[in-house]
Amino acid sequence: MFRRERSIPLRCSAAALCNNLSVLQVPSRNLTHFGVVHGPSAQLLSAAPEGVPLAQRQLHAKEGAGVSPPLITQVHWCVLPFRVLLVLTSHRGIQMYESDGSVMVYWHALDSGDVSPGTWSGRVLVFDIPAKGPNIVLSEELAGHQTSVTDIATEPAQGQDCMADMVTADDSGLLCVWRSGPEFKLMTQIPGFGVPCPSVQLWHGTVAAGYGDGQVRLYEASTGTLHVQISAHARAICALDLAPEVGKLLSAAEDTFVHIWKLSRSPKSGHTEVEHCHAECVPDTQVCGARFCDPAGSSFAVTGYDLAEILRFSSV
Repeated sequence: MFRRERSIPLRCSAAALCNNLSVLQVPSRNLTHFGVVHGPSAQLLSAAPEGVPLAQRQLHAKEGAGVSPPLITQVHWCVLPFRVLLVLTSHRGIQMYESDGSVMVYWHALDSGDVSPGTWSGRVLVFDIPAKGPNIVLSEELAGHQTSVTDIATEPAQGQDCMADMVTADDSGLLCVWRSGPEFKLMTQIPGFGVPCPSVQLWHGTVAAGYGDGQVRLYEASTGTLHVQISAHARAICALDLAPEVGKLLSAAEDTFVHIWKLSRSPKSGHTEVEHCHAECVPDTQVCGARFCDPAGSSFAVTGYDLAEILRFSSV
């Protein structure tokens, strides 16, 4: 069970974008960072455990070429083994900052019509990131999608036997499963069925995909085999998240509901099994972002379209 905690006020309401909430926990400082997009700017907040905002910063999309101001499409903390970067994407390009948003270390301009986290053209851009400094290099472009890329999920490779450590989704519902290395290798393509897939996650070789018809589907990453299909929501899913330590899956949708599911592997079949754990309704709100606030899944946060606050919930 979860209970509502003190909400965190926003200067501007959240835009109606899928996955419009990023969360970074900083245990060493007992802080949680939140990022939310509103039009041409992204709002960053640092909050103490009780929800008191301690610092706020606004970042704006770099203009690049063009007449109209660019709209931000995503803000996300990328946690690498040796570094944490804050990535801002817009219709004009990709901006990479130090984790607190204080210094922009890299800018990559996009061609007209492209957008990240992948691009409208279906390309997925791979960058080499140094341990420190601005010497970031575009190293590879992955061609697996024919329509707009909607989301990207990764998990650390579990040794040489790990068959998948990245999955990308697109507007047609197609999923591409990749294995990283000196070059990325396309392992599996999981066909779509005419419904967009706005959000994906990876957990122990299982792909969790949320679709525009409210379904959550769980696939075996290495083979593309469908294990579980859940009619989870009455409207389009806008966000999925995973608590990796315990295998909890969070799904949020435009139907005002956030659900939490427990994933596990059947010892007999090896298939992924699902148990429903919790449902939370955010009345009269088109939910557009939701994330766990810790790897154990003991708390989560929610944003909604035209809602000038981040809602917080913690386990009882």
